[in-house]
Amino acid sequence: MEKLKCVVPERLKRRVEESHIDDLPSLSSSLLQLFLSLPQFHQLISELAAEPSTQAGLCGKNEGAALDLKQKGNQCYSSGDHSQALRCYSQALRLAPIDAHHSGKNLVATLYLNRASLFHKMGLPMESLRDCSRALEISPCYPKVWYRRGKVNATLGNYEDSVHDLSVAKDMEPSIGGKKQIERELDMLARHHEKTTAKPASQKSVEIPDVPSEIKLQCVKTPDKGRGMVSQFDIPQASLIHAEEPYAVVILKHCRETHCHYCLNELPADTIPCISCSLPLYCSQHCQVQAGGPIHIPDTMVGSNFKPTLECIPEHKHECQGVHWPAILPSDVVLAGRVVVKTMEQKGQFTDVPNLSETLGLCESYSKMSPESKLELHIYSIVLLFCLHHSFSSELSINGDSASQIVILLSQIRVNSIAVVRMRSNTNDSYDQQDWFQNFSFGEAEAASSVEQVRVGQALYKAASLFNHSCLPNIHAYFMSRTLLLRTTEFVSGGCALELSYGPQVGQWDCKDRLRFLEEEYFFRCWCCGCSEVNESDLVISGFCCVNPNCSGVVLDNLVANCEKQKPKVPETISNKSHLQVHELNDIDIKKVAQISLDQTQSSFHVDSGYCLKCGSYCNFASRSKEVKKAWTDFRRLQDSIASKDTCSTNLPGALRSLGLLRSILHAYNKGIAEVSFIN
Repeated sequence: MEKLKCVVPERLKRRVEESHIDDLPSLSSSLLQLFLSLPQFHQLISELAAEPSTQAGLCGKNEGAALDLKQKGNQCYSSGDHSQALRCYSQALRLAPIDAHHSGKNLVATLYLNRASLFHKMGLPMESLRDCSRALEISPCYPKVWYRRGKVNATLGNYEDSVHDLSVAKDMEPSIGGKKQIERELDMLARHHEKTTAKPASQKSVEIPDVPSEIKLQCVKTPDKGRGMVSQFDIPQASLIHAEEPYAVVILKHCRETHCHYCLNELPADTIPCISCSLPLYCSQHCQVQAGGPIHIPDTMVGSNFKPTLECIPEHKHECQGVHWPAILPSDVVLAGRVVVKTMEQKGQFTDVPNLSETLGLCESYSKMSPESKLELHIYSIVLLFCLHHSFSSELSINGDSASQIVILLSQIRVNSIAVVRMRSNTNDSYDQQDWFQNFSFGEAEAASSVEQVRVGQALYKAASLFNHSCLPNIHAYFMSRTLLLRTTEFVSGGCALELSYGPQVGQWDCKDRLRFLEEEYFFRCWCCGCSEVNESDLVISGFCCVNPNCSGVVLDNLVANCEKQKPKVPETISNKSHLQVHELNDIDIKKVAQISLDQTQSSFHVDSGYCLKCGSYCNFASRSKEVKKAWTDFRRLQDSIASKDTCSTNLPGALRSLGLLRSILHAYNKGIAEVSFIN
């Protein structure tokens, strides 16, 4: 894309810089005409959108490579390298065409059988059972698979199923010796079954809760924040107020090998690939079909018990058949493609990109973007339009109007999309979020300090986009599969705004960093009560302690002090009545570190950097900052030694000395103190 940016003439770049929404159709047409005249643009589109059979495919099927991986997996299995064998079989399944045959057997069915045998050997019977069932859906007349599934069912205690599977295997087995072996297995199973009671395998399941009928929300418009959601009646703390499926969602690139491309949950060991390309991985057949649609069901499965119900327009179908662009373009551009396709499918309109602003009802941010970001959106919109023309509908018009609609959509995604997150344990890489929810309900979940949030996807939720931001939110967002759920974190009075945090909250970052983040990412200046009123967290999060050892006051550096001076300057239209209880507690907490009362007129609030806010003592920042900088260097060395698992390191004594130094310089409530204490 950088090469295309470089060939845009300066006059067009100036038009982009000065452009507004009304200028987009004309501007998009000019850029489109420019790119159509460039050989390098046509080369780019041919690489992104051409069929994999015409080039060295990144995402297409490859029977030869699949066979090589199968052979390597067999060798690793024989030598006892089970983890490498699993990687080979799983990668071979991604590359194997569904209709490929080898040695008279369907290649995909054989790979599922081999992986099932490996799982059984590794002590993973449920994974083995699922792979056997997948192989039988493709090749129902495969005696080795029936035999393997019978053995696995016996391991699981499913004796009736085991007898059935082994009996079918015996009937299909062509050799006399093979039949006699299976008969002996059935006799042993019958004797064992008389002495044992079967224990059915339990299936994990987490139900998506329903929003209580008494929760009534309303969309209102205010002069300071525009549209927003309020509660019509009082809502208790921890109440579920909203649940929503995404209009469109895409997995982030760094999670493609670890999380399901449809539900975004962590992948199990028995991953399922897309049948028509090698890019996506799914956790189940349900997710595979929901993402790809009926085209992803092999003809050999017709008549089987597998009868999927499609709940939505297949989101991966237009990206399939091995084209490159879904793997190469940024995630937000791929997400835009899914939004365009879904909207056109719903409208039954395949010639022009429809007015997406009317369909989605989302705010746009184009006019507030930097010139570089604007030009980037224009280039990606034209590239995506060509890719959709090749992969989705050859009737799709390539013109300035359609390109301009995609530009607007990309600007909407930048400020309205929500990051889908998963919980991950700091002490366990194979952390299961469903286990966490189940343990949480029984009070057995791990401590919060051992769990972190990881971004795995990017999604658009139409209704959730109406909830405004606050750095002191009264609602919290979390996810179960793709479903977004919102709960109140405190009692909310009827008529009060329901607000969530778009980024770091009070207590995570100080005010100046939060304001900069929101202005850079979302193009607005936050005037929530956390950013317009003095609060203890913003004073102490990066504060220094007073030089007077008997004083609990805080000393601010110049940047923080300047930000705090701006807080009393609140526009008269801003209302902060939704956090009255927080306001009262905040007043008490602030008095611990500063001589300030929130009951007084805030315009008289006076802050000087370098002076204690409680007793007025002066602090020499120059010398203290040098000491702090040296102490942080010791802690970085300790972190590096922990990351490299250097247990013999001598960095710990130095870090402990530095911790004592930091405690004598930084305020007791400084966030850095808590972080380094946790490391130690």
